[in-house]
Amino acid sequence: MGDEQVLIPNKSTAMMLRKVAVSLLLLTSASVYSADVADVGAPVPIYSEAELIKLINQNKHLERIKADKCQLVEDIVARATRINLPSYEFLYGDMLAWGVCVDQDVDLGIYYMESAAHQGLPAALERLGSYYANGILVQQDKERAIPYLREASAMGNLNARIQLAELLLRNYGSPLDFEDAYRWLYHSVTADTRMHKRIALLRKGLAERMPQNIIARAKTRETFW
Repeated sequence: MGDEQVLIPNKSTAMMLRKVAVSLLLLTSASVYSADVADVGAPVPIYSEAELIKLINQNKHLERIKADKCQLVEDIVARATRINLPSYEFLYGDMLAWGVCVDQDVDLGIYYMESAAHQGLPAALERLGSYYANGILVQQDKERAIPYLREASAMGNLNARIQLAELLLRNYGSPLDFEDAYRWLYHSVTADTRMHKRIALLRKGLAERMPQNIIARAKTRETFW
């Protein structure tokens, strides 16, 4: 210890070392910040109502949320829980139900999807009808699925119309629904060839159980959806 010398930097050397330390700190901070920004990506604008409804109808809404790296969760929650926009209620409900970008809570998810359905969002009505028909997230109850699918069908939802017809042909629901189910399918339009063939088969199955005068009425009766 007695032979060792302690070097005390002069004032100019100390200032230089301090500048180097500050520069290193700034570089490190900038690197961390850049990495965070790169991970999250550029800010994502909130979806318009039309854009979101289109995503929901295409069943791409959860995929989009993941692709956007969950950046819009706070905006989605606010629009669902404070403004009560049905499209955002459905989106938030589905996120909760499947644990996408939020902690999974199936009961709360169904609650928000039900709220969207009660406000008349066709996609919410169709999705809940599908969940009950297939026992997804909820206990399977095909009879309970019918009212959801019927209402969505009346509002022009093609997926609901197809599912409703399939349930009717499996002896669920009421024979009184055959005319409406046939009429909705008869007046449906789609560019999808496979969907078109599926509709034709369902119409044929319904027609086999309906009197000819009811079929004729279903084809000519004006629709209001």
